[in-house]
Amino acid sequence: MTIKKTITRNLLNIRGWQTRRKIVVIESDDWGTIRSSGKEGYENLLQHHLPVNKSPYNALDMLENNEDMEQLYETLDSVKDKHGHPAILTANNVVGNPDFEKIRDSGFAQYYYEPFTETYKRYPHHDRVFELFKEGIGKKLFMPQFHGREHVNVPRWMKALQADDTTARLAFEQHMFSVHLGKKAPVVNEWLDALDGDSPEELAAKLEAVEEGLELFKNIWGFHSKSFIAPCYIWDSALEPALAKGGVQYIQGMVIQLQPLARPGYEYQRKFHYQGQRNRYGQRYLVRNAFFEPSTDTAFDWAGDCFNRVETAFRWHKPAVISAHRLNFMGGIQPKNRETNLAMLGQLLKNITQRWPQVEFMSSDQLGDLMNERS
Repeated sequence: MTIKKTITRNLLNIRGWQTRRKIVVIESDDWGTIRSSGKEGYENLLQHHLPVNKSPYNALDMLENNEDMEQLYETLDSVKDKHGHPAILTANNVVGNPDFEKIRDSGFAQYYYEPFTETYKRYPHHDRVFELFKEGIGKKLFMPQFHGREHVNVPRWMKALQADDTTARLAFEQHMFSVHLGKKAPVVNEWLDALDGDSPEELAAKLEAVEEGLELFKNIWGFHSKSFIAPCYIWDSALEPALAKGGVQYIQGMVIQLQPLARPGYEYQRKFHYQGQRNRYGQRYLVRNAFFEPSTDTAFDWAGDCFNRVETAFRWHKPAVISAHRLNFMGGIQPKNRETNLAMLGQLLKNITQRWPQVEFMSSDQLGDLMNERS
């Protein structure tokens, strides 16, 4: 397995855009979206024997609060690159969440969403988060990019609610939609696969969600998002022209894109991408080649593995693009999750700057811009 992993990690970095600069990008998904609604909602669902405790996302992840942001910034600012810049987090932002009250008032006949900035007002320790976001942008610690209008597959979720599905309704009452039911229809991806679809008509409807989401992102942040990452890495390439029209020049993701086949059964075409690859619309794919996800498996040496992957990327003259989902830094349900993982992240970043003093921290859009400049 060690030999196989070594070969795979090297193969991941062979093809594509190259640079002798030591560049580190940290891409973090899910900012702004709901997951668990908090300790009370989590405990209520456990009492109904729903296995939320078996999913780290349900057990640890919830809307970011004031303390989460302050401690994250402290960690990122604890290291500096060759230019004196701190580590910067590309915060892939879900700009909307289901408006549970309006959906209920419609008798579950109609879907409504609200900007994530409105969702903060429903939570007790989130009154300064948006201002902290803007502070982080100013200090080059935090760079929002577009992750979707919402992180829920609206047609599939609404069908379950309209059918009075017990699990869907129980989660809804806690202002949640994901409860970790396993790999079975209709929740193979926990209703999180926002851009998946079972028919050409459903996939066509995703175009509206992308266009509305991009416009809402611009209205909230005051600038277009230059990059995008699809929820669950699932999207139809037919959406890429709309993304390009909305200002998206770079598409974040894994080496494999799952393209829906537009029929029931969760079937996909697997499309492979490499670092800096261009599509027909001039957009570049940014491929993640390192991972820091300690909340998903506490027994694994994520810091050591991530460091080794960074080293492999640099060996092949590639930027190190690290995946680190929001849940790793959240302490609203279990503060120890945040404290442990931020300490681990801080040490990892320190080790990187010591090993490679010439390292440069960049956001995803900065990396994409550099690729275009060097072409």
